[in-house]
Amino acid sequence: MKNTALVLALAIAVLSCNQKSKEKTDATSQTEMQASEQKPQSDSTAAFDIEKIPYSNADLGTFPFFTLPKGLKEMNKPLQKDFDVCFFPINGVMKPFEGKLYKTFVQADEGTQFSQRYFEKSMEDYLKSIGAVKVFDGTITKEEYDRYHEQDPNKGGEGDIGYDGEQIKVYVIRSKDQGNIFVQYSATNASGKLNILQEKGFKQTMSKITADDIVKDLAEKGKSILYINFDTDKSSITADGKDVVSQIAEALKKDSNLNISIEGHTDNTGDAAHNKKLSNDRANAVMAALISQGISKSRLSAKGFGAERPLVANDSEDNKAKNRRVELVKIK
Repeated sequence: MKNTALVLALAIAVLSCNQKSKEKTDATSQTEMQASEQKPQSDSTAAFDIEKIPYSNADLGTFPFFTLPKGLKEMNKPLQKDFDVCFFPINGVMKPFEGKLYKTFVQADEGTQFSQRYFEKSMEDYLKSIGAVKVFDGTITKEEYDRYHEQDPNKGGEGDIGYDGEQIKVYVIRSKDQGNIFVQYSATNASGKLNILQEKGFKQTMSKITADDIVKDLAEKGKSILYINFDTDKSSITADGKDVVSQIAEALKKDSNLNISIEGHTDNTGDAAHNKKLSNDRANAVMAALISQGISKSRLSAKGFGAERPLVANDSEDNKAKNRRVELVKIK
């Protein structure tokens, strides 16, 4: 009887230990699974170091370096900029890189169906053939999207990549002649997206407007297009704007026979009547500033045109900025 009780006690102890071990294992597995779910879904967790990527010896051609696969085409007009920023998911973290940029949606030729596998296989095989190295293949989290997306000036635009849950593949090509080239693409079985960025540093091209520049433009073109800064939605000239006005006054003093019309222009944002009044007020503010600097009112006139005479189509923020201007027109 005692032996039976002893055996029973040992069996209960073994079962208890096994149960605790199982509970510990299940808890550990659950913790590991939760940790895995919180990590960006990527095929690489190593720190990204572009210096470790070997140089490609392939003849890459000219930007954007390769065509789309046969039977596929750009869905709309691609976004192409000589200098801009694009975000790439490096280890699941969206990092900005600057340079020459190409972004497009991809679709099948008319009468055929888009194949996700065909697009991805074409991209992968070609990129590997020119020495590209895959640095990311996965998704980003919603938290990561929420963190970065407002920093991207092209978010929601043509060929935009970088949404939570979107499967993204990123390749890097290092070229001694062409520099660092980043390529990312994604696809469903309906269409694809492709981004190419040739990394390069920013080069400042702006310089101070001088009286000589204004005189030259008026003599050769009959007009000088200037970007004079005003306070937002007001006709008061900022400190930077006053520097430009001083150069206009100097130009008029250089040639006492020079008479000009000062014409204000806006983009098409907002109410048309308000924009026309604002542009007129700004043109008159420039005229008043010139008079205060010794220029005779008889040599000047001022008028605002609002958005009636755009230089370029108001179809982007860059173009709208070009349309917000003051023109000096030579009066014969």
